[in-house]
Amino acid sequence: MDTSELYSVKALLDCGATGSFIDRDFVCSKGMNTQILSWNISVFNVNGSPNEAGQITEAVDVVLHYKTHSERMLLAISRLGKQSLKESLRKRTARVGS
Repeated sequence: MDTSELYSVKALLDCGATGSFIDRDFVCSKGMNTQILSWNISVFNVNGSPNEAGQITEAVDVVLHYKTHSERMLLAISRLGKQSLKESLRKRTARVGS
């Protein structure tokens, strides 16, 4: 269900990332609607060890807005620590609409 709510967040956009992620605590605090994935996604650190946050089992469908650009994305939900949003580009401020 589209809630059309807007949130201003600082995003870390990482060119080396293999996916796009959003922090579990942020999703829970905003009451965002999530989707259970058909299969779990294993997460590994740079050194190949399993990430302590465990497998990704849910995602959230959002529309990201930056200046005049908007893009719909499915963000995997994980624990990101201090970052609210991580995507594959570079650091900037974005608005998230769910």
